[in-house]
Amino acid sequence: MNPNVRTMEYAVRGAIPIRAEELRDQLKKEPGSLPFSKITPCNIGNPQQLNQKPLTFLRQVSALMEYTDLLSPENIDMTRKLFPEDAIERAKRNLSYVGNAAGAYTQSLGVQEIRENVARFIEKRDGFPADSNNICLTSGASGAVERVLDILVSSPNVGVMIPIPQYPLYTATLAHLNAQAIPYYLQEESDWQLSAADMERSLSEARAQGIDVRAMAVINPGNPTGGCLLEENIAEIVRFCEREKLVLLADEVYQTNIYTGTNPFVSFKKVVSKLQSSVELFSFHSISKGMIGECGRRGGYYEAVNIDEQIMGQLLKLASVSLCPNVQGQMAVDTMVNPPRPGDASYDLYKREIDAIYESMKRRAKKLAHAFNSLPSMSCNEAQGAMYLFPRVELPQAFIDEAKACGQQPDALYCMQMLEATGISVVPGSGFGQVPGTFHFRSTFLPPEDLFDEFIDGFRHFHVAFIDRYTKA
Repeated sequence: MNPNVRTMEYAVRGAIPIRAEELRDQLKKEPGSLPFSKITPCNIGNPQQLNQKPLTFLRQVSALMEYTDLLSPENIDMTRKLFPEDAIERAKRNLSYVGNAAGAYTQSLGVQEIRENVARFIEKRDGFPADSNNICLTSGASGAVERVLDILVSSPNVGVMIPIPQYPLYTATLAHLNAQAIPYYLQEESDWQLSAADMERSLSEARAQGIDVRAMAVINPGNPTGGCLLEENIAEIVRFCEREKLVLLADEVYQTNIYTGTNPFVSFKKVVSKLQSSVELFSFHSISKGMIGECGRRGGYYEAVNIDEQIMGQLLKLASVSLCPNVQGQMAVDTMVNPPRPGDASYDLYKREIDAIYESMKRRAKKLAHAFNSLPSMSCNEAQGAMYLFPRVELPQAFIDEAKACGQQPDALYCMQMLEATGISVVPGSGFGQVPGTFHFRSTFLPPEDLFDEFIDGFRHFHVAFIDRYTKA
């Protein structure tokens, strides 16, 4: 088999989530056999798995597109009693984009009309023009990132700068492509901002080793950190990449998950446009995050800025090999970028649902950070954005020695013990990368709000007992 596949690692679905599934099966077969009654999957940003309510308008449009008999003349009067008029009209319009066949292939880059709506969304967000010809719809943002990395890597000597901590998609994809991941460190003491000096260090050290560094990936808002970059920090990155002739990869899937007024989301596209920079930029967005939370529908897009026409042609060829993105994912992207407007029948409900999800997520983010910071041997930056906290744990030396004797990463063993004691599944910091000698874990703050105190209490009981046991050892 391909040796690069064996090299790949993806901690978000690694040993701890696999064990969590085993324990889930045990609870089904033998209720009461474990010290907890359910698994709480905080290892992945999968909102609907933890009971986030789907948006009514999006699901209504999807239902009408899937079962088109509801739109037939003989059924339309009944349908109008069940569905609002704007959902019916949106479904008809979307079906017209695909020849009234939602199960048929679309254009390889995605439905043209939806790409035009994405362009209008970007223009409204940033205040600068966007061209639908530079937008490609994809089956989730992950597929878009993989495609762009695929076109960048031409030999094992190619390197891509990635943040540490980072989302393991980047290291896994680079391992699969047999390319080099070049780490640069986010600054935990500065709310996970990026240091210009560390960017320079990372690049110069890699080039000194003869690595052909071609790109720099930035995740903003941050996964796993929950940080959000300031505009001046983004400008530094843009100037750095332009000066060093690096392609800039901006992973912006959490752009609506912002919980602080001090660090608003600013897109890389906006800063590139303001600076009139010639830097080559790919930016990514997705329906999986934000308040949409439709992870399983696999919808996303990338926008290419300052990319040569010949490269765009090669990207089209890559898209064509996959025939087309998931059609229902494309339609969900359309709802994300073109939601109901004031005056539409569904607007009030849509806004209430979006606001309720956002305010609940904001409360849970603050509550979990406060809980982590109240515990011994633990500290945590508050989430400025995204869906995660990345607390730092001061593990007792006796435990570190025990883990090393077992051939395990200390933070991974800590997280496994947490799972076995509480049913809470998180991801160890070693799966994302961290400053050597430090230990973290990533947890979502997605458990339902009515069960949040129970979730926090279970974690608190485990951690306090853990620290007490190993401190006395």
